[in-house]
Amino acid sequence: MTIQDMAKAAKSASVLLAAQKTQRKNAALKQIAEALLTHKEAIIQANQQDFDKAQVNELAAPLLKRLKFDSAKIEDVCQGIESLIQLKDPSGQTLSTTELDENLELYRVTCPIGVIGVIFESRPDALVQISTLCLKSGNAVMLKGGSEAACTNRILTKIINQASLEVGIPAGWIQLLETREDVADILGLDDVIDLIIPRGSNEFVKYIMDNTNIAVLGHADGICHVFVENEANLDMAVRIAVDSKCQYVAVCNAAETLLVDRDIAATFLPRVQAALSEKGTEIRGCAETCKLIKAIPAQDQDWSTEYLDMILSIKIVDGLQEAINFVNQYGSGHTDCIVTQNKEKAAFFMDLVDAGNVFWNCSTRFSDGFRYGLGAEVGISTNKIHARGPVGLEGLVIYKWKMIGNGQTVTDYCGNHAKPFTHKDMNKDCPL
Repeated sequence: MTIQDMAKAAKSASVLLAAQKTQRKNAALKQIAEALLTHKEAIIQANQQDFDKAQVNELAAPLLKRLKFDSAKIEDVCQGIESLIQLKDPSGQTLSTTELDENLELYRVTCPIGVIGVIFESRPDALVQISTLCLKSGNAVMLKGGSEAACTNRILTKIINQASLEVGIPAGWIQLLETREDVADILGLDDVIDLIIPRGSNEFVKYIMDNTNIAVLGHADGICHVFVENEANLDMAVRIAVDSKCQYVAVCNAAETLLVDRDIAATFLPRVQAALSEKGTEIRGCAETCKLIKAIPAQDQDWSTEYLDMILSIKIVDGLQEAINFVNQYGSGHTDCIVTQNKEKAAFFMDLVDAGNVFWNCSTRFSDGFRYGLGAEVGISTNKIHARGPVGLEGLVIYKWKMIGNGQTVTDYCGNHAKPFTHKDMNKDCPL
């Protein structure tokens, strides 16, 4: 089957999938979770094939971590599916109702986007999360995972597809692309694909945006900051900094730069260095930092580098405004945190930092669709339209306008004797 045929099949399925009731979609999700557990050993064997090959090919350590899909991760994604089942169906929700005139009512109602193309990295768990989110929201999906996870992605797609068909979900709603050439092919399918979500480097996302007419929801680098302000509780600041960097380094919401207010740098830096050293973290510091603690001198590129590794850059700043300016200059608009006991300073930071996620006194690692209660995520968007931050169910629907009348014509509302519109807000769900 050609890419064009796969896309057309997904488009046809998306029309039928959009009309599926919540009960059937939830039944399909339950069937998928059960099937994944039933076929756990086969999945692990397929993943081991990918992992062995990746080691031979000397895949980078962060990607190897993402590639591993063991029993614990399979159970995690199944728990995620169970949580997804409990969430409200985002499609078919009435957003607003307006009476234009007696018996002429206008409804704004959520609906699926259609066909979503997702290009993601080596994480097999992302395939499960993305496909089940699309199913729950009523969207067909075309998936392109990394070639390093080819065997795992293949068996996961087969299991998910078969399980969904068993409860009556339309055939063709999930499609798996496997070659680099497939990516280039789908970029020209703006007549059948409604949205592309690329997950990768800034360069990759920019390439996608520059080479397609399809709407792109970009998720690029995760250059996240923790700013320890001069009124911070230093014990809290150490815990947050260490968790943000070290809890799991190979993810986009891990902190890459620690900003420290000059007033507390001499006291705080030795403490945080000791805690980071226990975790095996390499520190790259600005000139002032290197005078206070043992650190590798940071280069300009360090401030705009997503390490995805046990490396943290540290910069001493002269107060709140300089920290905000630094974050807005070097950050990727993903997640940034301030640690302070001063509520007003926290509010100022959160208002002025230009990011999809801004935190006060908590780890950047909380920036996650599952932890937000969104049922995992297809990605974290740094866009400023449609969806921003973790994109879960609500980010996978758009809306349509539904008008219900009783024989009215525009002629009745034109001319010298035009009837007036009432334009009255109504608290009423769409009956259709």
